[in-house]
This record gives sequence, C-alpha cells and structure tokens, in this order.
Amino acid sequence: MPTPRLLIIGLDCMEPSLVFERWRDDLPQLSRLMAQGSYGRLESSIPAITVPAWSCMMTGRDPGELGIYGFRNRRNRDYHSMGISDGRAVKFPRLWDYMGDAGWKVAALSVPGTSPPYPVNGNLVSCFLTPSTDVPFTHPPELAAQIRTWMPDFMMDVPNFRSDEKDRILDNLFQLCDQRFTLAEKLIIQDQLDFLMLVDMGVDRIHHAFWKPMDPRHPQYEPDSPFASAIHDYYVHVDQRVGELLNVCDADTAVLIVSDHGAQPLMGGICINEWLMKNGYLTLQESPTEPVSLDQVPVDWSQTQVWGAGGYYARIFLNVKGREPEGTVAMTDYEGLRDELAAKLTQLTTPDGEPLNVKVFKPQQIYQKVRGRAPDLIVYFDDLAWRSVGSVGMGALYTVENDTGPDDANHAPLGLMIFYDPRSPKQGQVLSGAQLYDILPTFLTRYSLEGPKDLRGKVLAI
Repeated sequence: MPTPRLLIIGLDCMEPSLVFERWRDDLPQLSRLMAQGSYGRLESSIPAITVPAWSCMMTGRDPGELGIYGFRNRRNRDYHSMGISDGRAVKFPRLWDYMGDAGWKVAALSVPGTSPPYPVNGNLVSCFLTPSTDVPFTHPPELAAQIRTWMPDFMMDVPNFRSDEKDRILDNLFQLCDQRFTLAEKLIIQDQLDFLMLVDMGVDRIHHAFWKPMDPRHPQYEPDSPFASAIHDYYVHVDQRVGELLNVCDADTAVLIVSDHGAQPLMGGICINEWLMKNGYLTLQESPTEPVSLDQVPVDWSQTQVWGAGGYYARIFLNVKGREPEGTVAMTDYEGLRDELAAKLTQLTTPDGEPLNVKVFKPQQIYQKVRGRAPDLIVYFDDLAWRSVGSVGMGALYTVENDTGPDDANHAPLGLMIFYDPRSPKQGQVLSGAQLYDILPTFLTRYSLEGPKDLRGKVLAI
C-alpha cells in the first residue's frame, strides 16, 4: 500500500478562476495535477461559509442536517442567544472516521469543525477555532508536545487578520501555511499513514486582507499598492508546498486538492436591520446615533415581527408566537410573512438603482432535514458579492465597509476540486455539476468503505 493512500489538501476559500484561468501557468504543481487528473468548480453548501462547509463536505450532510447555519448559531429561542458552533455540534462521522473504522491509520490537521479534538485512529490537530495551544488541541494529547518540539510557536490561525497591520498579517500567513505543510510531511514520514488531510486557512485570510490591491473590479481598488501581488505570491507558495508534500508521499498516492468555497471582491454591505426597520418589521425602543450591534440596543419586541443578522449572507428570523419569548407572528401568518419578505427583498437594488440579484432560500426547501434553530430565511445578495450588515444606527441602507473590521473580499458560491490518482489518470477531465456533498460518497465508494444510504451527494466519475 502507498503511504498515504489518499492525501487531501484543503485550501480554504481558494478561488477557481485564479487557479484554473488567471494564474494557471504560474502554478506548476496544480497545473500538472489538473492536466493528469480531473478538475472543476465545486458548488458549496448554502451558506458558503467555512463553518459549516467543511463539515458538510466531510460528513455528506447539509447544514440543516448538521443544525449548523454559520459560525454563530442560535443556542435557544432567546433573542440574544447566538454563539459559535464548534466541533461538538457535528454529530455525524467524517471521512477519516469511516476510514479509521476500516483500519486505516489517519491524520486530520486543522480541518474546520475539529475543535475541541476528539479520538480518531491516528492523529488529529484541531482547527482555527481553538483559542490557543494552551488548551488541548491534539489527539492523542501527547502529539501536542511533539508539535511544540518541532514548532515552538505553532499557530492555530492568523491573529486579528481583519486589521491594518498588513506586513505582520502577511508574515503570519506564510508561517501558518508552512507549519501545516511541514507538520503533514513529518507525520507522513513518521507514521506511515494511510490517509492525511490538512486544511490551510491562509488562503481565506489573505483574500480578506489583500484583495483590494489585486483586483480592479473592487470598488476600493488600490493600484500601485506594495501588496498588489500578495495573493498571487501566496498561491505560488502554496503550489510549491503542495509539490514538496507530494515528494514525501509514495508515487502512487492519490491526491485531492479542494476548497470549500471561492472568493470575490466585497462590493459593499446591505444593512439588513435598517431595511427591516424602514419597512416596519423591526421596532427599536430608541434609535442609536452611531453604528452598534442589534444585541446592544433595546428592541420593542411587542412591535417587532422580524429581525436579522449580518455576515456573508443575511439571516432573517421571525418573532413567532409560542416560539420566541415575546412572539408577535401567529403561525397561521408565518408562510405568508416569509413569502412577503422574500418578494420585497428580491426588489432590492444597488445604490445606483441597478437590480441586485437577491436570492432568498427557505431552509425547509434546500435541506434534507432542518435541525436546531435555523434562520427562517437565508438571503444571498448578488451571489454573496454584497454582505449582510447587522448593525443598527448606520443611517443608511448601504455601506462600503464590513462592520467587523477591514475586509477586502467576500465568499463566492463555487470552490474548486482537483483530483489525481496515478493508478487511473483522467488526462485533464473537466468536471461539471460537482457539489461539495459529492466528496464523501465518492471516496467511500472509491475505497469500498461502508457508508449510510441517506447521504446527500452523488459519486463523481473521477
């Protein structure tokens, strides 16, 4: 058996147009894998966000089945119950769990949704949601001490990547990337693994920090910036590290390069709660004079039917009688109000009066099941090119900035995948219609591993 039999390199947020078209000639390792294997765009989950997308990919379950609708989720029906969902919210086995049960020796490094760490048949290093290396971040626990001897300054993420400390952020990004790839190389050599998966968060972080200098489409494009080539240079570095990692693998190791979603310039923000107030759905007891989180202002819940949350997409919550503490919307009016909101939201325009391409989703229509406390509506503004801003007191419906710190990029609904198995080369086959949900069933089938029958997704012809 080759070691590893399968290598998965997850590159969070890697944008397919940059790899497949714009910079293909500058990425020799990825280009070779594309030319010899299969590749294509990969439709993300809805929402196309790191949490839950990687967990959807690795479990074959959608956000409704997982009950995870973003980084932050309602813990209960209280109005201020949003909290971060960590790996304990994922109740389904992941690809490496199926493999471990079949006797494979596995390693999962920094895959989002794995904090706190849990037992696997091999090694697990928890993800960027781990607060620091002062808390348990590995399975087995003694792996932490070994990592510290290899890398005394082991990083869980780039600290404060939404800030103006651009030089520091860039240094941290390369360090984070190098640590993940170096750790993967060491564990493959040391442990003779059957399977290894790593996820580099640096791709996502560099998009958020350095998209303006790269992209003339960005409304705040920064020509002649010293950081104009930062993202390009990082992609080239990642490509080089992919080649170095493959050099420590056996020649017939199969490799999957995959991203959970793509990226695009941040065109602006829609202040969702300002819109709800303007349209009479949300009433405050007093109006703030400067931007502030909705959680920090007194809402008149007796006069409020709907409120919203910001992020890459808008989450719309209805104040339902018998469900929320001071509900005002009768269940008999629930569907009518959802439809009314969807119809009005799709009429939103850009500040120039151009159509905005608003997509409104009902969780019950896009998920196989709906667990936990889902939003009542999920709203994409222009395929995520515009983000949702939840703050109130903005004094306007539109904003150019993110309300959580400097941010150059938004997510895009299509990520990428490149798969090459030296034992069955596909000579540059282009995949179409692939979804992130297809990854788990495809690899369970490929390696004759037993999986559940109710997985979302299909087996790809790779």
